[in-house]
Amino acid sequence: MTQPPFASQSATGKLPAEGTQARRFGKTRSAQSTALLEDYVELIADLLDSEGEARPTDIARRLGVSHATAIKAIARVKRAGLATARPYRGVFLTEKGHALAHRVRARHRLVVDLLRALGVPTESAEADAEGIEHYVSETTLKAFAQFLKARG
Repeated sequence: MTQPPFASQSATGKLPAEGTQARRFGKTRSAQSTALLEDYVELIADLLDSEGEARPTDIARRLGVSHATAIKAIARVKRAGLATARPYRGVFLTEKGHALAHRVRARHRLVVDLLRALGVPTESAEADAEGIEHYVSETTLKAFAQFLKARG
C-alpha cells in the first residue's frame, strides 16, 4: 500500500537530498523571523498614510496583540533601522522602512490578485495573503506576475 507523500517528501515519495531539505526548512525559519518585521512595518505605513500617526496602542489593537508585545516588536523594528519613535508622537518609518513597506505592499497585492484570479473570495484572499506573502520566493512572485499579465 502506497502512503501519501508528506510535506517534506517529493511527489515520488522519496525524501529530498539532505542539503535541499535543510535549505527549504531554513528558508521557512528565516521567513518566519522576517514576517514579524514586515507585518509591523506594513501596518505602521498604513496607519501613517490613513491616520497620520502610528501609535503603539493602535498597532497592538490592529495586530491583536498586547501593548507590551507591540512595544517589544516595535523596539525590534527600530533596532533593524526601519523605524524611529518620538515621545508622545508614535512610530515613524525610516527611508529603509518606507522601502520595505512598499515592497511588502506590492507583494501582498500580487498574492491577493493571483488568489482572486483563481476564484478565491476577496476576504479569504486578503487573509491568506497575509501568510503567503512572507514565504513566497521572488521566483514564484515573478511567475505569479507573468500568469496575471498573460490573463490580461
